[in-house]
Amino acid sequence: MKRFIIFALFLILAAGMVFAQQAVGDPDPYMIGIDSAQQSLKEVSIEKFEQEGFWHAFMSTDEGYATARLFYGSPAGKEPIPEEEGMDIPDEKVLGVRVDFLRRGYNSFTIRPVRPIPIEGITKTISIWVVGRNFNHELKLLIQDYFGRNYELSVTGGDGKLKFQGWKKLVFAIPPQTADGQGVIQRSFHYNNQMGLKVVGFRVICDPLECLGSYYIYFDDMRAVTDLFAEENRDADDMSDGW
Repeated sequence: MKRFIIFALFLILAAGMVFAQQAVGDPDPYMIGIDSAQQSLKEVSIEKFEQEGFWHAFMSTDEGYATARLFYGSPAGKEPIPEEEGMDIPDEKVLGVRVDFLRRGYNSFTIRPVRPIPIEGITKTISIWVVGRNFNHELKLLIQDYFGRNYELSVTGGDGKLKFQGWKKLVFAIPPQTADGQGVIQRSFHYNNQMGLKVVGFRVICDPLECLGSYYIYFDDMRAVTDLFAEENRDADDMSDGW
C-alpha cells in the first residue's frame, strides 16, 4: 500500500514538472483556455507586410519623428504555412520603421495599420518576426476584443526587450476569457457567428538611455494560432443577424 502511494505521488510530481517546463518559453496553444477536446487549432497568416501604405508609424512631434516603409527581405528561419504552398501568395517584403529622436526621455512610438486586422475564431497566440537592433526598447502588441476594448500585451516567456541581433520570432499569448468575464473576451455565447479579436498595431516603449540618434526596427510574417472549432461546427441552417 505504501509503495502504491509513493508511486502515485511520484506521478503527480512528474506531471507538475512537465507542465512547468511547457509554461516557459513559447506557450502551448492547447493549454490556453478551454479543453483540448473542444478545439480545432490552426496556424493562419495575419499579415505579410506586402501592401504599400497600409502601415504607418506615429510619434509625438515633441519627442521625434517616425517613418514606415516596405523593403525587400525575409527572415531565414521562418517556415511556410502548409495550406499556402502552391498558392503563389506574394511574400517578398518586410516593414521597416525608422525613428529619429529629438531628445532623451521616456518616449514611445506606435505602428498601426490603416484599419484593424480581424482574426477568425478564438485566437490563442500571435507571433511576428522582428529585427530589434540590440536596443533595450520593449515591444508591445495592441489588440481589440469582441466588445471593442483595447489591450496591450507583452511578449510571452520574456520581457519583450529588443536586445537581439538579426531576426527573432516573438510570441504573444492571448489571455483566455474566464467564466466571470475577465481576460480578453473574443466571443458572445449568444451569437456564434460573431467572434474573434482584431490586431490594431504595436507600441515600442523606448529606454530613455538609448533615445538618441536614429533607431531602426523591422517586422515580417505576423501569424496567429486560432481555434476554429465553433467555425467548423456552426449550424448550416442558422439565421443571420446582420440586418
